[in-house]
Amino acid sequence: MTTIISFIVLLGLLIFVHELGHFLLAKRLGVGVLKFSLGFGPKLIGKKIGETEYLISAFPLGGYVKMIGEDPGEVVSQEDLQRSFQNQPLLRRTAIVAAGPVFNLILAALIFSIVFMTGVPVLTSKLGEISKESPAFSAGLKKGDRIVSIDGTPLRRWDEMVEIIQRSSGVRLTLSIEREGKRFDVPVIPEKKKTRNIFGEEREVGMIGVASGGEFIQEKASPHIAVLKGFGKTIDISILTIVGVVKIIQRIVPADTIGGPILIAQLAGEQASAGLTSFILFTAMISINLGVLNLLPIPILDGGHLFFFLIEAIRRKPLSVKMREVAQQIGLFIIIGLMIFAFYNDIMRFLTGKVLNSP
Repeated sequence: MTTIISFIVLLGLLIFVHELGHFLLAKRLGVGVLKFSLGFGPKLIGKKIGETEYLISAFPLGGYVKMIGEDPGEVVSQEDLQRSFQNQPLLRRTAIVAAGPVFNLILAALIFSIVFMTGVPVLTSKLGEISKESPAFSAGLKKGDRIVSIDGTPLRRWDEMVEIIQRSSGVRLTLSIEREGKRFDVPVIPEKKKTRNIFGEEREVGMIGVASGGEFIQEKASPHIAVLKGFGKTIDISILTIVGVVKIIQRIVPADTIGGPILIAQLAGEQASAGLTSFILFTAMISINLGVLNLLPIPILDGGHLFFFLIEAIRRKPLSVKMREVAQQIGLFIIIGLMIFAFYNDIMRFLTGKVLNSP
């Protein structure tokens, strides 16, 4: 039950925010909006306020905003011509279409900002197990030691320490160690080791053979720093999402990592069970994915419309209705194919008991 409720809340919120972006900017720019729907297909419930009908429809995997004159071949009355989407300048149409994905990215940035303000748990530089015959073992490091600086650079977080060590293969480093209230310096040379990044690519990095001591601290940021970090984190994850898509196309990342609604529902349930903060952060991650993937230049997605607008800007005239209809059909075929493939992956994971984060 937790999984189902979490999935409905997650999907409903992200679809609402996405369509709200299109809706608010269309209204702000004077474009008439006839429908605002969460879901596709037959209407379940609805209420008309002014000229706009607000709906919840039968199939929840998406939503839409229906604007006056949105379809190229639509007949628009003379009185509605100025409020027609197709009659708007190119820049306005571009802004309205882009507003949906942008709102998803803004939602993620706001979530990250709030989390940074309230505090996030981060691993400290306290050491756990030391591998035998490793550079750390040879240097005399012990479980419970805390690395407080490297080559005079202060640090207290585990990720800061890892970043310095990994890029210093074969380089002599001076570690400032805190042990039982005393501090002393220890020289150590990270050895080159092969490992894999999050995309499964092999790379060589420096390692000294230490594990984390599992100690966490709560790190809070002031409001303006939290906002900067929130937007920075959103940009970083957006770039990572794009890189991931490229690597799937290049077949560097296996295609069976692509997940659909079943996987999202499963992960949403797991994150909700782990706590509110985990679920909120997962919501931000999915919001970024939704925003970025919607910007892909595939007809039927927002990115496809933006690609048509780019062609229109270059040609100084829009593509013909026929060409757009053909492109939309191709885009629909691609999306349906991806959805079927994602569902297949989800079902195979369910049948085999696999999840993406299995060891």
